[in-house]
Amino acid sequence: MKKEKSKSSAGVGQKILRSGVVSWIIIIAVWWLGSLAYDEYFLPSPTETASSMGTLIQNGVLGADILASFGRILKGWLLAAAVGIPLGLLVGNFKPVRWLVEPVLSFFRFVPAIALTTLFLMWFGVGEESKVALIFYASFFPIFVNTIAGVASVDKSLVEAASSMGAKKLHVFFTVVVPSAVSNIFTGVRLGLSSSITCVVAAEMLVGSDGLGYLINSSKLYYKTGWAFAGIVTLAVIGFAADRLLLVIGKHKLKHFGVK
Repeated sequence: MKKEKSKSSAGVGQKILRSGVVSWIIIIAVWWLGSLAYDEYFLPSPTETASSMGTLIQNGVLGADILASFGRILKGWLLAAAVGIPLGLLVGNFKPVRWLVEPVLSFFRFVPAIALTTLFLMWFGVGEESKVALIFYASFFPIFVNTIAGVASVDKSLVEAASSMGAKKLHVFFTVVVPSAVSNIFTGVRLGLSSSITCVVAAEMLVGSDGLGYLINSSKLYYKTGWAFAGIVTLAVIGFAADRLLLVIGKHKLKHFGVK
């Protein structure tokens, strides 16, 4: 009986640790203790940050900024997936296309999106187009590179087996190559989402008049550090929730493709 109780208590302890609750308690405790040494203008406490979030929600600012940022993230990320996945499959599967395209794209892969802000402003203006273009650029390469990696990791014996059975190249491509690459593509899509969330902050800080990045940046004008923390926490929650949702969808809808 004692052994069973100890095993059950150990199992409960492991579940609590795996849930991440303990980690968050430690982080919030350290944050709260650190805030005791400074005033709210330097390091607002968790309760002061929550109060700032409540104020921003009541006056409608936070809700409007969330919608603005989320809309830009969604546009840039979906556009990057729509372009990056087909292009990655094409480049990864057909060597002549790879020889033609990959050197150029590999060069631009190392140019950060923030470095192109001035150019995008001149080309697309200060409206939504420049922000979406920056997010697209930042999201494109993780999706593109992982798609190529997925094609490269396809089991060659499966391709040869399908070909030996009389399947044409196009049929092999859609029935063997693409399904085998889905797991890597999904990883690229997740990384692209992370990049888009990171980039939207930089874009809104530099050229925005709304959004969470603008909220974080404009807080310094009013000496409202709590607003900055509220924007940062909100952005982290959105990113975490979006990634978890995407992961759940992938596990349920793409499980037979090897997505875990």
